[in-house]
Amino acid sequence: MNILIDIGHPGHVHLFRNLYFELRQRKHSVLVSTKDDPAITDLMRLFDIPFILLGKKKDSILGKVSDQINFNKQIWQIAKKENIKIGIGTSVSLAHVSRFSKMKSILLDDDDDEVQPLFVKYVHPFCDYLISPDVLKGKRKRKDTIYYPGLHELAYLHPYRFKPDIRVLKEIGLQQDDVFFVLRFNVFKAHHDKGAQGLSLDQKLQLIALLKPHGKIFITTERDIEPELKKFQLNLSPEKIHSLLKYAKLFIGDSQTMTSEAVVLGTPAIRCNSFANSISYLNEEEKKYGLTYAFLPERFNELIQKTRELLSTPNLKAKWAIKSQNLLNDKIDSTKFYLWLIENINSIGKVNFDKGFFKGFY
Repeated sequence: MNILIDIGHPGHVHLFRNLYFELRQRKHSVLVSTKDDPAITDLMRLFDIPFILLGKKKDSILGKVSDQINFNKQIWQIAKKENIKIGIGTSVSLAHVSRFSKMKSILLDDDDDEVQPLFVKYVHPFCDYLISPDVLKGKRKRKDTIYYPGLHELAYLHPYRFKPDIRVLKEIGLQQDDVFFVLRFNVFKAHHDKGAQGLSLDQKLQLIALLKPHGKIFITTERDIEPELKKFQLNLSPEKIHSLLKYAKLFIGDSQTMTSEAVVLGTPAIRCNSFANSISYLNEEEKKYGLTYAFLPERFNELIQKTRELLSTPNLKAKWAIKSQNLLNDKIDSTKFYLWLIENINSIGKVNFDKGFFKGFY
């Protein structure tokens, strides 16, 4: 079968890389398209995944509209030329192109409708199949959404998929018993990020002052880092970040994805941004499993209090390992499910995606 995976964000390289290689092993023909973003293309090269470049993304609203028309055109040309049967991704273009081509589209979306109204209005209606974690049941406008008991992060961090490498500690000058913290700061340039904010520079500096007496600090960020934070900037190949996150005592940042990655790896996570309490899968990780905490930027003082509390908690990582295992016991290997969807696309409409169906995916 001819399959196209469209990638629009560095995190999606991780989301789809296991699926890419499994499809190839099963003798499918798989193409990968992506934007000209070094954070994406560098990862693709590290994982030895060939890709088709669609061009650079712009940050302005008008630029994004112009880009989208261009990306749609290119995806349509690829679908036609390569006789693509299925396109899978989190992609606007795949959804749109599937409406006027022979390609069927599978759209993975783990965000709530309320935080991405434009995506819901202009993308959800066009895809053939909308796939979401089951924590979003009853919260989607699209009634035929297919729900599954999983997370995007478990497509690459499920214990069947990921084994942490202790050697990353030595690579950045740490011993096995050293205490350290991972911080992550975003730039909020996506279409649904308009008006969103994370931690201010002053808040970041307050946080560093609190953490510094307790261990080493490593900051990872999407783009340029403020001069005041340069000395804490992480210098590590990006495919190794999850091993580092596994061994960290604490993760703090304004990234949704890395918060959830920390959660499934058993590392306590604190998140501060405008989306606090608005993302269902993160709310579940907080309220049901007690693995993470979310704060709005204006409630930064509460974040500081929670950080102090966690720093003084005995056997913190051991306690989180138990909590994380409780979550893992409830969730499936997401890649295995995505693979099933592709190979059984003609049967999807006949399946009842109930608890019994998913027994084989744990």
